[in-house]
Amino acid sequence: MKALVYDSEARHGVRFAEVNQPRPVPSEALIRVEAASLNFGELAFADRQLRPGQVFGKDAAGVVIEAAGDGSGPPVGSRVTSFAGTGGWAELRAVHTGDLAIVPDRVDLAAASAVPAAGVSALQAVRRLGSVLGRRVLVTGASGGVGRFAVQLAAKAGAHVIAAVGRPERGHGLADLGASEVISGTAVASEAVFAVLDNVGGPLLAQALEQLEDGGIALSIGWASREPTVIDFESLRMRGGRRRLEPFSVSGPFGADTAYLMDLLRSGHLDPQIGWRGSWNQIDDAVEALLGRRVLGKAVLDLAT
Repeated sequence: MKALVYDSEARHGVRFAEVNQPRPVPSEALIRVEAASLNFGELAFADRQLRPGQVFGKDAAGVVIEAAGDGSGPPVGSRVTSFAGTGGWAELRAVHTGDLAIVPDRVDLAAASAVPAAGVSALQAVRRLGSVLGRRVLVTGASGGVGRFAVQLAAKAGAHVIAAVGRPERGHGLADLGASEVISGTAVASEAVFAVLDNVGGPLLAQALEQLEDGGIALSIGWASREPTVIDFESLRMRGGRRRLEPFSVSGPFGADTAYLMDLLRSGHLDPQIGWRGSWNQIDDAVEALLGRRVLGKAVLDLAT
């Protein structure tokens, strides 16, 4: 079957290849993939995550063509979306049924493919903060996939969301998603914040930490800057109080959280924020746009075109 695989010698580390069809174990369903989405981290850090020749892709949506042998999961013909470590950018994907979610009839499969990795990461990160009702939450890298979902979900949880972006034009549409404030080129909010959801790292994370109020928490979700973070702990000590910084990692199984997000899509309470969509034959264009910070939100590949 046709797939997009990791090759360090290829342009952007991605190339088409013919690979063996997956052989599902009893707890896995086999999906005919119709749409897949790209995530910044899986491309920027592919050399850390994939072996040469391994199939890319955390997110993929399509139709079940072989139900799980153990009887779990949806039947043949079901429209589903999935979140797993690899294997999504291929004509067929075998995925554990615990990491699948049914796609409602009214939801486009391309939109469904945009949600799992970024949406579930944002959902679990917002949940990790505890109650944010009436509290100020700073989201850095708010223009990206995780960032735009985090803005929406934190706002729905009752937070006063401050969305930080690299350039003013990257903030387009964030107010409509629920951001109360949009700032660019900095992580300096007008007032102290209860929490930081950081997708950038580097100097911006250190700057954001300085914004935390006593008892506040910062979650390091992503590392889009690919720059080291140097923290002035003496400055934090002089301010007094207690503040927490935690590395955040998403945890599975992902099916239940993905299903919750699919319901939000169905009801119109979540926007997938697809900023680029095209044939998977345009993979180079998609990767260049995403890594070049020209995509607001998610980039989606259609496998049928």
